[in-house]
Amino acid sequence: MPRKITFLLALIVTLALPLFMRSGSLASEVLIYALAALGCNLLLGYTGLLSFGQGIFFGLGSYTIAILLTRLQLPMPLALLAAIGMGAVGAAVVGWVAIRQRGTYFVMLTLAFAQMFYFVAYTASGLTGGDNGLLDVPRPAFMDTPWKYYAFVAVMFLIAFGLLLRVTDSVFGRTLLAIRDNEDRAAAVGYNLKRFKLLAFVISGAVTGLAGGLHAMMTGIAPLSNAEYHTSEMILVITVIGGTGNLFASVLGSAFYVLLADWLSTLWPRWLLLLGLLLIGVSIGMQRGLWGLGEAAWRRVFRNKTPSEPKAPAAQGEKA
Repeated sequence: MPRKITFLLALIVTLALPLFMRSGSLASEVLIYALAALGCNLLLGYTGLLSFGQGIFFGLGSYTIAILLTRLQLPMPLALLAAIGMGAVGAAVVGWVAIRQRGTYFVMLTLAFAQMFYFVAYTASGLTGGDNGLLDVPRPAFMDTPWKYYAFVAVMFLIAFGLLLRVTDSVFGRTLLAIRDNEDRAAAVGYNLKRFKLLAFVISGAVTGLAGGLHAMMTGIAPLSNAEYHTSEMILVITVIGGTGNLFASVLGSAFYVLLADWLSTLWPRWLLLLGLLLIGVSIGMQRGLWGLGEAAWRRVFRNKTPSEPKAPAAQGEKA
């Protein structure tokens, strides 16, 4: 899909959410987790790296902006830039170690880093607040209502989305696809696989750190749950539900997961059981995610509308 069309779809979603949703906070949550899924999609869909460490970068972004706003009283733009930077630094550290392995060992390394970060955040209560998290994370006065804050999140989302579109549509992005499809052949051509994978990690961590910082400002708290490996699982599930290898698919996955979870939570206290059953159905019936389902439906409709070709006339003397 052309870059302009993909960006237009993302713009339409950001403009449509306020028209169809009553809660500004829920609309902001859709875009925030879409940002996190974008970072995960860059690793999984474009580089072929299944990482369970995305919660590290999300938690780093949350803690960084909370500490800088509550204890150092830095201006919000500087604190948000610091959250992005800390996400990138954390991804560089995790990626530098993890990319030295492949397959199952790579996945286990990222999971081990996620667990280690959780216990560090839990025990360093003087810095992170421990189990209570960091409370009273402020927002600027011009974002004092949920919908005003949504407007700010939408602008940040569109900027990050546009930049990632340029990244994936560049020579660097095409190289990542080559690495995903065949690492050995990409290495034989002369590409430095570790360098490309590490740079993909850094970009992914920066985007996920931005999402974590925006989430902390939205809720007013940087909780310990943002650093749990369950957060990494949720980001990964959102990415897979939407579909890998397409950035707009991450937006679809985030909207599906966040809105469905919000709706199911009003039906039954044990809504996670229902969500799990639905996710099983999605995993079995839609291996390419929501984006793949939409592509298949589009092809079917387009094919049905294509006029059938006239049959060639039968040869003379041929029986009907």
